[in-house]
Amino acid sequence: MKYVFILTVLSLLLLGCAGDEKLVDVTKNSKPFKGGENAKVTVVEYSDFQCPFCAKGTIVIKELESYYGQDIRLEYRHFPLMQIHEKAEKAAEASECAVDQGKFWEYHDKLFANQNALDTVSLKKYARELGLNGAKFDACLDSGEKKPIVISELRLGEKLGITGTPTFFVNGQMVIGAQPFNTFKTMIDKELLK
Repeated sequence: MKYVFILTVLSLLLLGCAGDEKLVDVTKNSKPFKGGENAKVTVVEYSDFQCPFCAKGTIVIKELESYYGQDIRLEYRHFPLMQIHEKAEKAAEASECAVDQGKFWEYHDKLFANQNALDTVSLKKYARELGLNGAKFDACLDSGEKKPIVISELRLGEKLGITGTPTFFVNGQMVIGAQPFNTFKTMIDKELLK
């Protein structure tokens, strides 16, 4: 299994270029997604729940979701900037605990709406506000069992060249920062015509 992961990462790093655009294979994963399962365009967001620019990025992602619906697939991956956002990693772990109860996107939205209160007590409170099983959520969060998932996504993001958040990939084309809707629309429309 270890070797499969290593080969996957190496293949991601060694992909060629198409025209002037550097393409990165950010293969679809089994995490919760929005939009069409087999959509022609996949937008992968690497983000940090404590990052104010990422909160702005979520607004554009919601606009894309509304505009394109099932024509695109939206995925979220963790890239907590732990050196400047001390609560981001635990918030990411908490969101993974919410995955276990089928509420990732609701929890995701709750975290971005409450970026100034991401302490453990608040993370547990949000789970209850969203109707998650509190005892199960608390046990998951307290155990640290989701930390390897968060760190794995962070390390893969680093290998893909990510240095800050938010960073997006539109069918493998890197987009850095909270860009306006039209930046994404231009790229997505081009991909849909292929």
